[in-house]
Amino acid sequence: MTLSLYQATVPSFLQILGPITGLVEKAREHCMAQGGSEADLCDSRLAPDMWPFAKQVMATIQHSAGAIAGVKKGETGPDLTPPPTSFDALSAELADAIAALKAVTPEELNVIAGNDTAFVFGERRMPFTVEDYLLSFALPNFYFHASMAYAVLRNQGVAIGKMDWLGPIRLKV
Repeated sequence: MTLSLYQATVPSFLQILGPITGLVEKAREHCMAQGGSEADLCDSRLAPDMWPFAKQVMATIQHSAGAIAGVKKGETGPDLTPPPTSFDALSAELADAIAALKAVTPEELNVIAGNDTAFVFGERRMPFTVEDYLLSFALPNFYFHASMAYAVLRNQGVAIGKMDWLGPIRLKV
């Protein structure tokens, strides 16, 4: 069996975005139980030079639903807007990303495999084929930022474990 570009990306994005939504809810519960501020937890980070929790969450969206939208256009780039500072806003952004990914059909993604695309940041243009962008840039960045969002919450004492990150694995039935 040949693995399609769709199979290699969209189901994996969806597997992790669901749990990222759950992490936002766990963060909300943590703030309610501890009396902490949503804005403070959204701005929590592992190190001073790393992105905060909310920006890590937004990066998972950019490198999943945003990546798919970008390759369909033939160009994408970073989202430089400030991240939300509330759990409601993060949850809404995640819900939109999940809905967008669920709307992608295998045919519409597989048909553009081999096409040119680019990641553009200011004057810098990084040329890719669609599959190289998704598999060597978007997917690794997606997993990195999902892991960092999880790590920030763990570091802040939110009661989460590996199963809160992993999502539903695809077992043979």
